[in-house]
Amino acid sequence: MIDPASSLSCAQKGYTKVVIVQKEKYRAVTGKTYTLFGDDVSTERYYSSIRDILDKLLLVCPDKQTLLFHIQNAGSSPHSFKKSSDLINPALISMIRKNTHEALSAYTKGVKEHLRSLSLTQRLDETLRTKEKQYHLYMLEIELINRIYKEAFKKSEYKFALIPHCLRDFRPECHSVAGDIDAVCMGCTQECFINLGSLLLKEYGINPYISIEMDQERLFRKLKAEHPSIGALGIACIPELVRGMRLCIKLGIPPVGIPLNANRCRRWMKITQENSFSLEELEELIK
Repeated sequence: MIDPASSLSCAQKGYTKVVIVQKEKYRAVTGKTYTLFGDDVSTERYYSSIRDILDKLLLVCPDKQTLLFHIQNAGSSPHSFKKSSDLINPALISMIRKNTHEALSAYTKGVKEHLRSLSLTQRLDETLRTKEKQYHLYMLEIELINRIYKEAFKKSEYKFALIPHCLRDFRPECHSVAGDIDAVCMGCTQECFINLGSLLLKEYGINPYISIEMDQERLFRKLKAEHPSIGALGIACIPELVRGMRLCIKLGIPPVGIPLNANRCRRWMKITQENSFSLEELEELIK
C-alpha cells in the first residue's frame, strides 16, 4: 500500500525512528462507501477541504464546543430541533449542511449504491446504514474533536492508540504478540501500516495496540481507573472512529483520531482488503 522507498525505518541514537519523506506516495484505495482520495492520487485535498470548512464555520461560531454540538445535531430532523430550540441555531445548521455537502461529496460516491444493496438484516446495523450526509458530518466532527482535545491528549501521562487489524501487510503471517491491552506489532515488514504507525506513535510516547475485537467501553473504563491522566488515539473507518471518540469524551478521556483512507474490512467488503491512512496527518496530530 506504500512505496517502500518513500518511507524508511532506521535506528538512530539507540532508538527506532520513522522517517517520513516529504512527498510520500500512497496507492489510492476505494472503500465500500468512501475514499479520502476522491478522484485524486493523494489525500491532501481531502484534509485541506476539511480544514477550510471548519475554519469558515469557526468564524461564524468561534466557540468550538457549541459548534461541535451543532455538527452532531445537523443530521437530525427539524422535528427533533424543537425539543431544544433554545440551543439550536438554524442558520448555523443550514451553513454546516451546505458547506459539507458541496465540499465532501466527491469522497462519498459509493454510499448511495451501498445503501441500496443492504439486506433487511444489514439495515439493522447502525454503522452499515450510515447515510451520505452523516459521513460528511462525521468527517467534520473528527477534525473538530482533534482540535478541541489535541493539547489535553498530548499532556496526558499515559497515552495509547488502537490500530485496526485491517491495516496489516497481508503478504506474510502476522507475528503480533499479546500485550497489556491487545496485540502488539512485532515489525515484520517495513510496508505494513501497523508497523509504520506503531513506530511513529512510540516516537511520541504513545503505546500502540492492534485492535481486533474488544469491548471498547469496558477497556476504556478499565484504563481510566488505572491511569487517571489518560489520552486515547484511534485509527478507524469514519463511523467507527466517531463512535469511539464520543465514547471517550463521555468517559472523560481526551480523544484524537485519524480516519482510514477507505472502509475495506470484511464488515464492508466480502473479504478484508489492504488499507492505509495518512502517516503525515498522524505525525501532525501528535507532534
